[in-house]
Amino acid sequence: MSTLDKPADHPRNETVIVFALSLAAMVVAMMQTLVVPILTLIQTSLGTTTANASWVTTATLLSAAVFTPLLGRFGDQHGKKPTLVAVLVVMVAGSVLAATTHSLLWLIVGRVLQGAATAIFPLALSVLREEIRPAKLPGAMALVSGTLAFGSGLALVAVGLLTAGDNPDYRSAFWMATILAVLALLAVVFLVPATRQKSGGRTDILGALSLAATLVLLLLPITQGHEWGWSSTRTVGSFAGAVVMAAVWVLVERRVREPLVDMSMFVHRPVLFANAAGLLVGFGSFTSFIGISYLVQMPSAITGYGFDASILRASVEYLLPSAMMSLLAAPAGGQLVRRHGPRVVLALASAFGVAGFAWIAADHSHTVSVIGAGMLIGVAISFGYAAMPAVIMASVPHHQSGIANGINSISRSTGSAIGTAVITTVLASKSVENVPAAYAGLPAESQFTLSFVIAGAALALVALVAWLGLRTPARTVAEPASAAEAVTKAESETESASVSA
Repeated sequence: MSTLDKPADHPRNETVIVFALSLAAMVVAMMQTLVVPILTLIQTSLGTTTANASWVTTATLLSAAVFTPLLGRFGDQHGKKPTLVAVLVVMVAGSVLAATTHSLLWLIVGRVLQGAATAIFPLALSVLREEIRPAKLPGAMALVSGTLAFGSGLALVAVGLLTAGDNPDYRSAFWMATILAVLALLAVVFLVPATRQKSGGRTDILGALSLAATLVLLLLPITQGHEWGWSSTRTVGSFAGAVVMAAVWVLVERRVREPLVDMSMFVHRPVLFANAAGLLVGFGSFTSFIGISYLVQMPSAITGYGFDASILRASVEYLLPSAMMSLLAAPAGGQLVRRHGPRVVLALASAFGVAGFAWIAADHSHTVSVIGAGMLIGVAISFGYAAMPAVIMASVPHHQSGIANGINSISRSTGSAIGTAVITTVLASKSVENVPAAYAGLPAESQFTLSFVIAGAALALVALVAWLGLRTPARTVAEPASAAEAVTKAESETESASVSA
């Protein structure tokens, strides 16, 4: 029997494997949005500036950009489970450090360690490819992917609950993260089987460094451009440096014997367009989270719009329904991928996203509209997350699963960063006039409308990406993704037959 078919012998283990990996993916997603509601609290508690406090989020994003592709490739080469366990240990260490320190510098170091855990998601998908039967694989990948959107929303709600009251302490959020990270670590250690697929080989250090430099130089001005100024020397210079380093990275990868990223895989049409879809879905996801959160907290008596919501109420009443809908929609997305292919599911994601953003852009003065629109957007994000891994898995061989999904994770993170930068800039570009000095700088209502329209346009482009990039329906993930993989499978079957004989 082929190694690829082996999961069929252990159907009873599939449920616990999916549970363990879903828990790990959910914790990863929570790390990304964990600090969004408490940035001001961190700033006040540590006596620092807004610009300095923003590094608590920026550091995590940059860390994810550096480590996700590298650890994804390392998992392909040396084993997914050992790499998963090691990354989860790092995440636990980062969470403990963030929960115990009273220094901004060490808090940022802790967030760097937490950011490295973003590699867990692509590694989890690679494990699913090894352990889950082909017929169940799309649904399993969709469920694990769906926990990303759910975890992002759950973090906002949980942090809102933990920091409610007269004496809020931001460290309670990191203690919660520590507990969840430990649970995920134990689940992976005891429920996920040992790795069977290993490609071996050397780690392309030069390729990893040049890719890391490219991503850092790209994401740094995106996240800090609002503080630096979009036309400042630092911003423009960083973008220019990203272009130069991207050229260096491509040159390195085309010349080394065992590249970190196979360029033919990277530019393969379905993979390329899946990454474009990831960028757009990530953009829409964070625009929804941040836009709705800010909107409902606006003081209506001063601005003429908003719902006077506290952080807790904004999280529980307005953001939790969207997160729950994302989780509930994940299994349906997986079934649709299996029956109709990822192209159809991406088109549906686009339709739901456009409908949701159009609704909230047209009417954000009623609670039912804000919540209903958020739920539609939650379905869109979940469907998008369900479709993209299916495209990747159908398009790359086993030994490139980790790095391919790692790059896709970075595309989503980049889209999230761009979404954050765009909505922050748009909201700051026009303020409500004739308000007391204490409320100066609050965004005009038209800026929220514009933000939602821009996000809706981004989700509309997802349908175009699906039409152009997946014009031929992708293979099912049960099929070999390349001739090389087919050969590997045939050799495995021959070896197995010889042993049986």
